[in-house]
Amino acid sequence: MKVIPIVPAPPDPPPPGETRSLYEAHQKLYPRSVSGRFASWRWAFVFLTQLVFYGLPWLQWGERQAVLFDLAARRFYLFGYVLYPQDFIYLTGLLVISALSLFLFTAVAGRLWCGFACPQTVYTEIFLWIERRLEGDRTARMKLDAGPWTGEKFLRKGGKHLAWLLLALWTGTTFVGYFTPIHELGRELIALRMGSWEIFWVLFYAFATWGNAGFLREQVCKYMCPYARFQSAMFDKDTLIVSYDAGRGEPRGARSRKTDYRAAGLGACVDCTLCVQVCPTGIDIRKGLQYECIGCAACVDVCDGVMDKLGYPRGLIRFTTQNALAEGWTGRALLRRVLRPRVLVYTAILGAIALALAMSLALRTPLKVDVVRDRAALARIVAGGHIENVYRLQIMNATEQAQTYRIEVEGLPGLVVASDARFEVGPAQSRWVAVRLQLPYGGAEPGSHPIRFLVGTASGDAHVSEKAVFLMPR
Repeated sequence: MKVIPIVPAPPDPPPPGETRSLYEAHQKLYPRSVSGRFASWRWAFVFLTQLVFYGLPWLQWGERQAVLFDLAARRFYLFGYVLYPQDFIYLTGLLVISALSLFLFTAVAGRLWCGFACPQTVYTEIFLWIERRLEGDRTARMKLDAGPWTGEKFLRKGGKHLAWLLLALWTGTTFVGYFTPIHELGRELIALRMGSWEIFWVLFYAFATWGNAGFLREQVCKYMCPYARFQSAMFDKDTLIVSYDAGRGEPRGARSRKTDYRAAGLGACVDCTLCVQVCPTGIDIRKGLQYECIGCAACVDVCDGVMDKLGYPRGLIRFTTQNALAEGWTGRALLRRVLRPRVLVYTAILGAIALALAMSLALRTPLKVDVVRDRAALARIVAGGHIENVYRLQIMNATEQAQTYRIEVEGLPGLVVASDARFEVGPAQSRWVAVRLQLPYGGAEPGSHPIRFLVGTASGDAHVSEKAVFLMPR
């Protein structure tokens, strides 16, 4: 099947003596509501993501919040895990998994993340739903905006912004609830005793939500988000993208339902422009692949509805690949090319990293130890003819029960712990302890000698080994 490229007509030149700005003034978009299988999927992701976001801070795990990032105490609680800043490797692994997932989804089916699960898309859908309920659908909103200010217009606009602001404030409060216990934050909010930083971040996040989802909308996707700019590096001709079948749709034109469009020399496209009216970024998908397309498939749903009314086959606009359009492939041939080596490599790497991260978390020792030498006295001679080195150990209890830890040392014959070797550390707490090591004079050659601190629970459930050095003076 031959693909007929659609080349937009060049703009008319300006009249003599007239100049034109290089920048087009922003035109407000009024996306039309749409229903269909992809719209249902999009709303399913809206409900799922917001259920997780708004509900997760309220989940309890024992005596505490299940997910809490306590920056002041430098503790990160994730269900049954207590993480310290030293566990930063897990955040790195999570970011790598997120990046590879994004690459994989993009290689397979374009900007699925943008069209269905991106926070900008999700909150824009919610804000548009509120706007439609209070101002009406596309035609009613355009008429309302173009008309003069009346009491009805003031009530509709004011009610819309009030609902937007309440939702934005709830969103900002929930966001802060991941860093301040949500129950405590709720009590402070009711009593009007919130801290200055909490107030700042609630208002900041609320303002960002209100502005991005209420006003900027498609401008965030087109001008602010970097993903749209580098997505072409991850696309190829076997990537599933929302595409218009120009070979079937052209030449486009209006006709009645009874018209045999093939006999009339027309394509399947009736040029209704509904695909443009439902697009949240305001593009015409019939002009081919454009970086502004977020892959939401709203145009697919509305075009399928038009095809159903006319009795034409669906799929004039559909998820397909450039190679499939050019070669006229069936679904099975298309699927074989989608599962190409690039996609399989991404999947294998992603699976391996995810498995390694999960195993690392499952086998993680709930104890962290940092060793710092006492720089005030590197080595000294004490009573009894012993050489003493002093260290400071930070013992971090990554469980939620109080633990008793025992400190031992190895690496040099005759090296002993001369200070108290047992310490109590509270649940999810850390403690700095001073540890004195002594070695008989002449027990080792002058210089630096590697040793190891062995720190473990008294019951033997967890233990770690940390390197250090013991200095013998000359």
